[in-house]
Amino acid sequence: MATRIAVDIGGTFTDLIYFDENSGETVQGKVPTIPTAPEQGVEDAIRAHVPRQVMADAAYFLHGTTVGLNALLERRGATVGLITTEGFRDVLEIRRGDRVEMYNLFWRQTVPLVPRRLRLEVPGRILADGTTEGAPDEETVARAVQTFKEHGVTSVAVSLINAYIDPQHELLVEKQLRNAGFDGGITLSHRVSGEYREYERTSTAVIDAFVRGRMANYLQRLDRTLRELGFKGQSLIARSGGGSMTFSEAEERPFETIMSGPVGGAQGASEFAQLLNADMVVSADVGGTSFDTALIINGNPQILFEGEIDNMPIQSPWVDVRSIGAGGGSIAYADTGGFMRVGPQSAGADPGPACYAKGGMKPAVTDGAAYLGMLGPGELASGITLDIGAAETAIEQVALAIDQPVEKAAAGILQIAATSMANAMREISVEQGLDPREMALVPFGGAGPMMGTLLADEMQMKRIVIPPYAGIFSAWGLLGADMVQSASRTLIKPFNDDCVAPVNAILAELLASIRARGESSADAEPSLRLDIRYQGQEHTLSIQVALEDEALGEPVEVIAARFREEYSRTFGATMNDGLELTSVRAQLKTPLPKRDLVPPGDTGHTPEITEIDAYSFRDSKRIPFRICSRDQVGEGLDGPLIITETVTTTYVDKGWHIRPGAYGELILERNG
Repeated sequence: MATRIAVDIGGTFTDLIYFDENSGETVQGKVPTIPTAPEQGVEDAIRAHVPRQVMADAAYFLHGTTVGLNALLERRGATVGLITTEGFRDVLEIRRGDRVEMYNLFWRQTVPLVPRRLRLEVPGRILADGTTEGAPDEETVARAVQTFKEHGVTSVAVSLINAYIDPQHELLVEKQLRNAGFDGGITLSHRVSGEYREYERTSTAVIDAFVRGRMANYLQRLDRTLRELGFKGQSLIARSGGGSMTFSEAEERPFETIMSGPVGGAQGASEFAQLLNADMVVSADVGGTSFDTALIINGNPQILFEGEIDNMPIQSPWVDVRSIGAGGGSIAYADTGGFMRVGPQSAGADPGPACYAKGGMKPAVTDGAAYLGMLGPGELASGITLDIGAAETAIEQVALAIDQPVEKAAAGILQIAATSMANAMREISVEQGLDPREMALVPFGGAGPMMGTLLADEMQMKRIVIPPYAGIFSAWGLLGADMVQSASRTLIKPFNDDCVAPVNAILAELLASIRARGESSADAEPSLRLDIRYQGQEHTLSIQVALEDEALGEPVEVIAARFREEYSRTFGATMNDGLELTSVRAQLKTPLPKRDLVPPGDTGHTPEITEIDAYSFRDSKRIPFRICSRDQVGEGLDGPLIITETVTTTYVDKGWHIRPGAYGELILERNG
């Protein structure tokens, strides 16, 4: 084991948890996020909750952040120029030549990160068989540099056709850019993706160039802050595809951290599902500004190998987390037709919901919950005491607009938010042919336990498992994020015994390239996945393959049988066509020292108020709710009740029974 600290930055709160190896103690904390300076929120959390000696003794600092994601969504990144092969200037706008929403007459394509005037071409190309035809010349690149200087370009993406086969032209352009005096950041597409598909690879390179400066500056500031606070260990940040990477590698490969924020919760849910030996669970991370959900099957999150942000693809491993703008800070309003809507606009951390009494005037989900009594007496983390009168005043605005009583409007806010969240959960369950009624719901985040029974009712689920440390569970998930590095290469060949030698050769190259980054340890564990499809198909399935001495460790026939089994499970049928290999994916994992799940101890906290009239969604009216702490659940209790703890509140509606589990979790099951 090793002392480690994890901090997850959300839109409203910054969550912290640390495990002290010396005392065996696990401590949790929550402070308001500072949107204009997120690293300040990290510092505030550490100063408030981590003793100086624990900070000095810590071996690891693990971090989850939405800095890169927000930079993309808000278009606050570098001014990017693109150099590409003649004839491919418009690939970012041509895309795949289709419409994302085929039947939406009002659909508009996402504006590219690079305007056309900054997308410049160079001669020469690498052909599909790897041979060369001409080459980029110094004069053309020099003219491009002059154009970039005139338009204030600070970062350049270079994406030349078929560079994944042979990168020599991209390396040449990089040299020519420096010779011409360009001193900004340069992203070469073959360094971020070794895969085919020109549009996707170009998009990935451009995104990397766009967020690189912002991400690097943030990580450098944060690292300085940590050192000033006495930290001497290794700083890690969560990867979009699960696991973690060092700050220094993240500065070089920032595109791998775009989903750093939401992935911590999925990792924690996976680890917890393994402890419970649960076949399938759906996670529900309800924060202040967003709702994130993931499907966990046999203890593993679903991994994609291409993500998408704002309709822009990223060729990178990607935990399949679906996110929507719905959370405790989501604002309710009446639309032009007189119907109430909730989100995606959020009150965020500043000014926050009206009931926080920090200047917020618009009704948020938290205001509805506070007014309905769902948060109990109203003492929240970070010393926040809810102002119920302010919540009522804010809700009155929308209640008048829809001509409904305040209480009915407040209940409607919660129900609309729950419906939006449930729709996201259906995307990863029902739309994949899986029945959520047979799954367990694992809610967490500051508002997750509060929304648990509403979400279960929407999804007709029978079982809810609220994990320990639920209010800061994404940060808890980061504590177990092993260091992971990956690389991939396209190899299109019929999948048969003739593939073995080229696969082994590429695997050796990929592992060597990962080790050359200088971040993996000598005991890092290699793994291999092969992307396979039926011949003639467009899309693939990625199949895990056993290794022996860093080479294929099982026959091709066994791998093919596993593909057909997975294809049948995914699509309900198989085909008689031959198989085709498309990509080789290598990974090195450096496990962190294992840490035990230490459930929160007896807090000794007894609520001063033992009963409150709160709204029951089952009865559609206010009824008495018992107030108790997590420690007082005992052998089990029937709802209605509200369970208070340091960083979250659990709302148990009438008709549910709650009991403690073996690992400090709370298990809710429907009565009868």
